[in-house]
Amino acid sequence: MTDLTQGFTYQGAPSRVLFGVGMLARVAAEIEGMGCKRAFLLSTPFQAADIATLAKEIGPLVAGTFTDAQMHTPVDVTKQALAVFEACGADCIVSMGGGSTIGLGKAIAWRNDAPHLVIATTYAGSEVTDILGQTEGGVKSTVRDLKIRPEVVIYDAALTTGLPIGMSVSSGLNAMAHAIEGLYAPDANPVTSLMAVEGIRALKAALPLIVRTPDDIEARSSALYGSWLCGVVLGSVAMSLHHKLCHTLGGACDLPHAETHAILLPHTAAYNASAAARELSPASALFGGDLSGGLYDLSSDLNAPRALRDLGLDRGALDHVADLAVRNPYSNPRDVTRDGIMGLLLRAYDGTRPEQT
Repeated sequence: MTDLTQGFTYQGAPSRVLFGVGMLARVAAEIEGMGCKRAFLLSTPFQAADIATLAKEIGPLVAGTFTDAQMHTPVDVTKQALAVFEACGADCIVSMGGGSTIGLGKAIAWRNDAPHLVIATTYAGSEVTDILGQTEGGVKSTVRDLKIRPEVVIYDAALTTGLPIGMSVSSGLNAMAHAIEGLYAPDANPVTSLMAVEGIRALKAALPLIVRTPDDIEARSSALYGSWLCGVVLGSVAMSLHHKLCHTLGGACDLPHAETHAILLPHTAAYNASAAARELSPASALFGGDLSGGLYDLSSDLNAPRALRDLGLDRGALDHVADLAVRNPYSNPRDVTRDGIMGLLLRAYDGTRPEQT
């Protein structure tokens, strides 16, 4: 944990959060509470029907819809959505979904400073951050700006009971990655570390229950609670090697975001295990003292993806990924070397048990 004798700085996030079953009914009131009257509704094609239902419920507050949000927030899609936003005379954004939809809403808000309300239906956590990851020309880059953080977030577990098990698991492991990296962040502090450990605990307990009983509303609520905490950590402190690798693989190889996080997490935890043993100790304790092995076993028990090759990645792409990963690396507890990264990537590619090297 953080050495209190060194002092710390904590900046609280200003988002308004509504948490609880039935909170979806508050959307119209929250739009008006932001001082807005013409909402632009966003989703992926997968959730287009949900957006159509929401549009009927809030009726005259809808200015327009866009249901083509894409993974990794391609800049060309953002430009298309922004043109529709302007054409329909919208004055705010309502994003309903996971990371892809939230990312698009953030990308629009960053460009036009429109108020943004998110209805979170996965465990992405990005809804409470000021971070935007977007892709252009095969390269994914990140931007941090206060304009990016949504003003209002609604968590309603009733909206997640239909989330497919595979997506639930990968999304939850993705959220845990935010918290684990937050523990050894250079600007970690006692407040975010408490949130990180509690978020990991909640998700570790909830995900196996969701796999067994997908409509368990208590487990779904616990997973949303955990992902919220992990998202706050993500938005409060700097991320490191794990997120650098995931962004590199996503931008360069177009791999699915949550699944990539799920696969890499045990291996990045192993890579930093010795260098950040003290900081990671509370999380390690949740897994019997072996964080990387425990994460790998949890993934196995949840039938989560464990090998990059299973995502369709060509083994030959690893050299390019390693080159990109060591170029302008994020701050990390352990030195980021090309040989070290190649070893990590090869184990993640094959899905073998992580090794502390």
